[in-house]
Amino acid sequence: MNYPKAIGPYSVYRQCGDIIFISGQIPVNPNSGNIETADVKEQTKQCLKNIGAILKKLSLNYKNVVKTMIFIDDMSNFASVNEVYATFFNEPFPARSCVAVKEIPKGAKVEIEVIVIKNIL
Repeated sequence: MNYPKAIGPYSVYRQCGDIIFISGQIPVNPNSGNIETADVKEQTKQCLKNIGAILKKLSLNYKNVVKTMIFIDDMSNFASVNEVYATFFNEPFPARSCVAVKEIPKGAKVEIEVIVIKNIL
C-alpha cells in the first residue's frame, strides 16, 4: 500500500456510487509511518502524494477530484500550501475550502481531504 493506513476508527476512503470520500490525509510517509519534515511545502506535497496513491488504487487521478478541504495549523502558511497545491491540480480546479485549525493529528501543519467523482464529465 502506497498510502498511510487510518490512524483511528475510520476508513481511508468510502465509495457511494460514483462519489468517493477520501478521509483527511496528513503528511505521513506510508513507508515509515512518520511525518518526516517540518516544512509546510513538503508536508503539503506528501498529503497530496498520499491522495494520489489512493486515487491510483481506485484507477482515478487528480482530475476526478471535485472538492478539497484543507486544514492548516497557521493561516500564514496559506500561500505556501497554495504554491504546492497548484502543481497537482489543473483547470477546472476543484471547489475548495481552507481553514486554520488549532491542531492536526501527529503535529502536522496541514491535512487535506477530498471528494472524488468516479465518472466525471
